[in-house]
Amino acid sequence: MSQGQIIKALSGFYYIAYDGHVYQTRARGNFRNRKITPLVGDFVEFESTNLTDGYVLEILERKNELVRPAVANIDVGVVVTSCVEPDFSQNLLDRFLVTLEYKSIDPVIYITKLDLASDDEIQAMKTIRAYYEKIGYPVYFSDVEGDAGLLKHFANQLTVFMGQSGAGKSTLLNRLSPDLELKVGEISNALGRGKHTTRHVELLNISSGLVADTPGFSSIDFLEMTLEELPKQFPEFVAASTNCKFRECQHHNEPHCEVKYLVETGEISKERYEDYLQFRNEITNRKPIYKKNK
Repeated sequence: MSQGQIIKALSGFYYIAYDGHVYQTRARGNFRNRKITPLVGDFVEFESTNLTDGYVLEILERKNELVRPAVANIDVGVVVTSCVEPDFSQNLLDRFLVTLEYKSIDPVIYITKLDLASDDEIQAMKTIRAYYEKIGYPVYFSDVEGDAGLLKHFANQLTVFMGQSGAGKSTLLNRLSPDLELKVGEISNALGRGKHTTRHVELLNISSGLVADTPGFSSIDFLEMTLEELPKQFPEFVAASTNCKFRECQHHNEPHCEVKYLVETGEISKERYEDYLQFRNEITNRKPIYKKNK
């Protein structure tokens, strides 16, 4: 029995990297009975007599996992968002950042398509970059300097790319590692968003790390997070909350709230705060998930 990491899942097969080789395996039947699905990124125990005929025996404990994309044990999440075509959405960016914070994944922001943007749009992106850098997030523009900065985050990490469809994730990966030849999707003019071009998840060796090429998608639902957990996913709220009157301040209706005061003074982004209130509302109105009886 050996321990390795799943680097690709395709058509019921799990491809495990171990000791310089990749082993093609299937999951034991008891995984299905236990309602456990191995994920790309999982560290597993497996047995194999050769490179093409083995079995996954056990999945080791995960530090985190995402459903879309289906990857486990992620260190870094690169949120790829376009300046135009499709238009920049701060609300969508904040959804990704809150999700990554909640999963204890280090976020990196990468903004594409500035070459298609007007001077006013570029200036707006510079203002956005300055704010997000101030609250602790690395932000890169799609240029040579931005690519070099992004590559520094890959070494000895498992990185996922996420963001709206059509934002240019495959284009970016092709540029960072030209031998990948990933299919680049066309933007759907009718919908104003991209078509999904990535069909399965695979970990790629780039710049001394593992990078998952994953499907783009355009919405995230907060299915697990509680109202108490939500404000803790905003770094600037956490920093300000030490000066709130109430220890577990929700920065909503409470008096003497430092977060609301800093929103009024412009220290905290009004747009970020409005996104927070919208996310609160979504969690409050979330329908309970009922599990069917066996």
